[in-house]
Amino acid sequence: MKILWVKAGKILPVDTGGKIRSFNILRHLAREHEIVFLSYYSGAQDPIYEAEIKQQFPGAHPLHINGPNGSLAQSFDYVFRLPSPAPYAVKKFSHHKIRTAVKHWLSAGTLDVAVCDFLSASLNFPSHSPIPTVLFQHNVETMLWRRMATTETNPLRKLSYGIEARKMERYEARSLQRFQHIIAVSENDREIMVKLSPHCPITVVPTGVDTEQYKVEPSAPGIPPLVVFTGSMDWEPNIDAMEYFCNEIWPLVLADYPDARFQIVGRNPNARVRRLASASVDVTGTVPSVINHLRSATVVIVPLRAGGGTRLKIFEAMALGKAIVSTSIGAEGLDVTNGRDLLIADDARLFADSIIRLLRDPELRRSYEQAAAARAARYDWSQIARRFADVLREAAANFRDGQRPEKTAALLSQP
Repeated sequence: MKILWVKAGKILPVDTGGKIRSFNILRHLAREHEIVFLSYYSGAQDPIYEAEIKQQFPGAHPLHINGPNGSLAQSFDYVFRLPSPAPYAVKKFSHHKIRTAVKHWLSAGTLDVAVCDFLSASLNFPSHSPIPTVLFQHNVETMLWRRMATTETNPLRKLSYGIEARKMERYEARSLQRFQHIIAVSENDREIMVKLSPHCPITVVPTGVDTEQYKVEPSAPGIPPLVVFTGSMDWEPNIDAMEYFCNEIWPLVLADYPDARFQIVGRNPNARVRRLASASVDVTGTVPSVINHLRSATVVIVPLRAGGGTRLKIFEAMALGKAIVSTSIGAEGLDVTNGRDLLIADDARLFADSIIRLLRDPELRRSYEQAAAARAARYDWSQIARRFADVLREAAANFRDGQRPEKTAALLSQP
């Protein structure tokens, strides 16, 4: 197949969940299929990135666009776009240069299928296309914004998230109908999307893990105990999770294990995260690789109270053979079972008790580590990419059988 893949924002470095998922699927697809990778980004033009992405994917077409740079400029841009019915999280990634490029590739007559990677790029796709278009939904965006609005305590941010959630619900429902096929990352996400748009065709392609890179490690000694969280620390659900954990859960763990240490490992820590640093809490900031930090962990935690999609960080920790404590939202959508592969706890006391149990009982901890590694081994990215390709192939076949390309090409040429 020849596949057009459109993604907003840089895919390198591969340091967030969405980037990890897209990059690994793309690199496996590129071994058997021809990829036209339209990677567009704003901010300062970055020739180093453009050269690197072309080296990684010979079919890459990096495009630089003008956009607000910095938090103050984005705040003004948000206010300016507030009257728009489209949510800001989508509208800010729409650009005439990208719409022109997408339209060109769709009408070129050389492609079999196009992938819109994340809802953020969707406004750049025309309403009608001469080839099938597939929306790759890493999250149910409506659910993500609703949860952020629910957990936010700052009044201005809470208001903003609520507005975004209402706009997103209307926009996401329409977008699910506009694409020929939808790829979700979990059955839970598929069920939520079906409620938003009952008749849209959705296939689940689950999250994976690089089992060559994330290999099972010997159990950490746990002396002193080391608890680890990994994630992008400028993402609001992660910020909320760390404030919740440090304020409500970590003191309960320290009461039993005063020498325990907690590491917050992730890029671009927000000021709210940096303020959590203490004698027992280490905020690492950007690190070359999270793997070494995970290897040293006695227990890995995922105390998320908001967010969407599925957490790659859980499969990565599982593949390394780590015992994990998560909230239900943190483990949402993954093929894991509470009490078998990990422990799930949705209140502070139970979460702390679960960590303490694993610290206190090395044999119990090892049993979870072994179960976690066995579960993650079933989800190597090579298997996930093959399933993804099957969905694209089926979407292309269904499109050819159900709609004449000449008709949609004519529609595409309309203003």
